[in-house]
Amino acid sequence: MTSSNCSAENCRPGAGRGFARAEDGAILVEFALVLPMLLLVFAVIVEGSRMMWSYQAAISGVRDATRYLARILPADICAKGGTVTAYETKVTQIVDSSLSGLPVLVGGVTVDSVTPALQCHPGSYRGGNVAVAQVTATVTMTFPMGSILTLFGGSEAPLTTSVTDQSRVFGA
Repeated sequence: MTSSNCSAENCRPGAGRGFARAEDGAILVEFALVLPMLLLVFAVIVEGSRMMWSYQAAISGVRDATRYLARILPADICAKGGTVTAYETKVTQIVDSSLSGLPVLVGGVTVDSVTPALQCHPGSYRGGNVAVAQVTATVTMTFPMGSILTLFGGSEAPLTTSVTDQSRVFGA
């Protein structure tokens, strides 16, 4: 015996070759190599889903606000020279309520501005001007998992977009 810590298995010549051939921790190393890519895919799926959900909610709110204007405005608003500025508060409330009712998007979507407008198109063979109500909303979406995307070269900046819808005024 050369040492008290030496046994027949670990002190023989070539014992390191067995250790080099062992595959005991290979799965853990492979998982450590794949984990960043899995996190990136997960973050892209979640943030992409939230973005589409937010955008659909904004479209829904603007569509509802436009329908409201198309029904509440008088049909002859172009002939009488009316405006839609008095309805801006109500239209903003409609868009806000559409976006704030989503539990998945808590704090993720903010409405920057909502602008109602009225366009009068010249009459056709039926006569008279045709009134068209338009609502445009500017919406900003922030992404809670955006910091994961920055690790892979993405941006954490919020996304700002405009949503517009039009509808013919049928009158009250």
